[in-house]
Amino acid sequence: MSTQLSTKDLFGQKSIQERFEKLLGKKAPGFISSVLQVINGNRLLKNADPNTVLNAAATAAILNLEINPNLGFAWIVPYKGQAQFQMGWKGFVQLALRTGQYKRINVTEVYENQFTSFNRLTEELNANFDVVGTGEIVGYASYFMLNNGMEKMTYWSKEEVTNHAKKYSKAYGKSHSPWSDKDQFHAMAKKTVLKNMISKWGIMSIEMQRAQLADQSVQENEGNYQYIDNGHTIDVTQESINEENARIKEFINKAESIQELKDVQDSLDREQITLFDQDLKNRESELLQNELIN
Repeated sequence: MSTQLSTKDLFGQKSIQERFEKLLGKKAPGFISSVLQVINGNRLLKNADPNTVLNAAATAAILNLEINPNLGFAWIVPYKGQAQFQMGWKGFVQLALRTGQYKRINVTEVYENQFTSFNRLTEELNANFDVVGTGEIVGYASYFMLNNGMEKMTYWSKEEVTNHAKKYSKAYGKSHSPWSDKDQFHAMAKKTVLKNMISKWGIMSIEMQRAQLADQSVQENEGNYQYIDNGHTIDVTQESINEENARIKEFINKAESIQELKDVQDSLDREQITLFDQDLKNRESELLQNELIN
């Protein structure tokens, strides 16, 4: 009977280290070291299923986000003996800025002394952010402006966020849930509001789509996203992978300038850049020829 490798032994395997080197290059050793530090500092995570820890770390590496609690980009969180990958609101901001399409993007708490009213029809928030927030937090506002001038603002009351958490998190109200900690509640609330706004109205890069899919999931096997906190499972089959690759190829072929092509390339991870290297070069050559003709 074979014994499952510990998380430390798993990350020590040459094949695993080569996998992270392929994703992160020279940053791989430092990334693995920081992940192991996080694991060693959390007893529950140290005892979690090593494969789920590995796949959560690989997701962070693919998205090129540090697993560092002080940075707040992404976390590996223990839950029911497994490791869950969680995005932070700062991680979504980081991925949005990488697209080169967002001029401004932010999310913030709204305190009772700042808030006056919110019109749901016109989406006008009457709040004074020039004053320092005091009293209770009554809601959360997110905002972005694209380079083309498009703007979007959303506002959720604290009650709306709480109802959303109760609906989609079985762990809500339990001691191990991040929603149960006052500081973490606000971080989760800001992420929820920002994530919802981007997914509905923002520009979604390939990285952003992957982050939306992976957030709060457990992967026993790479590509098999289980949302054990709400009882759902999404299996990323070969068919869905082929569909994603087809969309990427379409983005490349539809690029009408070198800058647009660069934007597409910047949204891809290392593996995707390698996979579509020839397609990118071919489209670049076509665009350069068109520029010479015109």
